[in-house]
Amino acid sequence: MLKYYNYDIVFQEIPNEVTLAVNITNCPNRCKGCHSKHLQQDIGKELDENCIDGLMDTYGAAITCFCFMGGDAAPHRVAELADYIRQKFPALKTAWYSGCNKLPGNGFDVRVFNFIKIGSYIEEMGDLRSSTTNQRLYQIVPDGTMNDVSYLFRQH
Repeated sequence: MLKYYNYDIVFQEIPNEVTLAVNITNCPNRCKGCHSKHLQQDIGKELDENCIDGLMDTYGAAITCFCFMGGDAAPHRVAELADYIRQKFPALKTAWYSGCNKLPGNGFDVRVFNFIKIGSYIEEMGDLRSSTTNQRLYQIVPDGTMNDVSYLFRQH
């Protein structure tokens, strides 16, 4: 079961998008310097199709992107929910912020997302705004090609 702690409408997580960022709990990564340690706990409410429908009823007209912030303990469930969003709300973009350094295998289909961020947080390397970061944001094109668009975080 995928659980979330909270959510917010944000403008910096996905460039040029008004994003509903949903903070998913039970993070297994335990990155040193993590800014959201409470998300490592197995807490919160279930994030499922009914919950997404409720969020969309409330915020759907105000956003252009739905971003799963975490979910590394259940990446295939994140992909299922992203696929649900893409089918039910085709104008809405989907994104996933993963703290893992590589994508899951076993039939994980990146094409259900428009954007995927991968990479653990390494304090001394910085986040996506840093030119030395190990993290990358990819824009996913329909054939599944992943184009690195991390540079968009460093443009002024």
